[in-house]
Amino acid sequence: MDETEVAEYARHSQTIIDDAPQMDEANTKAAVLRDFLDLLGWEIPANTKLEYSVKVGTRSYKVDYALLLEGAPVAFFEAKGVDTALSSNHREQLGTYMKNENVNWGILSNGKQYQFLRREVVDTNVKVQVLAEADLKRLSEQITILRAFTKDAIQAGDSEKIANRIEELKAARTSLEKNKDDLSTAITEILTEDVSDTISTLAEPRAKEMIDDLVQEIDAEINTDRTRSQSEEVDTSSVETDGSDEQGYIVKIHNGGETLTRFSDTVQSDVMAAVVNYLLENYDLSSEIEPLPYIPGRKKAIINDEPSSPHDEQAMRNHRELSGGHYLDTHMSGKNKKRYLQRFTEMCGLDASFAGEW
Repeated sequence: MDETEVAEYARHSQTIIDDAPQMDEANTKAAVLRDFLDLLGWEIPANTKLEYSVKVGTRSYKVDYALLLEGAPVAFFEAKGVDTALSSNHREQLGTYMKNENVNWGILSNGKQYQFLRREVVDTNVKVQVLAEADLKRLSEQITILRAFTKDAIQAGDSEKIANRIEELKAARTSLEKNKDDLSTAITEILTEDVSDTISTLAEPRAKEMIDDLVQEIDAEINTDRTRSQSEEVDTSSVETDGSDEQGYIVKIHNGGETLTRFSDTVQSDVMAAVVNYLLENYDLSSEIEPLPYIPGRKKAIINDEPSSPHDEQAMRNHRELSGGHYLDTHMSGKNKKRYLQRFTEMCGLDASFAGEW
């Protein structure tokens, strides 16, 4: 499973949902969510049982899908209809099922939104938290978490490793962002003490840039601007738009007050590739980024003349092939895609604005 496969699932499912925006649960399962199970490698009836019975206290309930290995449930998938918004009650319901059956992984979805849950036992305390959540159009940005819920990953024990690393990276990112000034000061002091006081004014901004780069690398690995846990508030007001009702991801290229062109798609990486390709073909971006590979303060190439980086042969695994034998690395967060698009357009003497669901 890769970003392209997930994006294709998202495109196909969105078409179905657009045609039937009030689809009930039964039809959502059949038309959308069964394909999602296939994407993760779970097959009905080979390793997926429908309407699995769960006992909570003295009552019995039914989980929509139990994902099985050797006949035992290892994950629960609770489905809702497109016509039903996901709520905290739905999440708590699924968490209760997971706790009572000692199941460590859970998925909650109505076809439009997807939440990924994890059960953990710390000392004697059992808790269920949301590892990540995404809407359908952003699902392709969640490759890392999706892989944790595949049959192969759970069977091999890789899901725990993936989830633990995501939590550790989130904690590291929070610490880097919270303590950025103190950390950059400490780095500057070490350099000035060991090298020379004369470099202090040069070292401090570079130290901050290094911390920013680390945050970007973390975002790229976990495939999202902010992978949320259950303890974090979901803030939809952070979505940036230009005040329009445009859907998908939109980028407009401007020269002064004139809008030159517009790009839109439901997949961020495809929009990014289209914009960079336009700049390569029409505004000689290649002369601004040469010599290749273009590595802007990072260990891996953003643009190269081959689909790899000199430091990491797998660094461009989510690459896009562009004009003139160029390859673009799109394995980064939406925030960083916007950042590099703005940088590339400025290199060409232009500007970019962003609308829709960025």
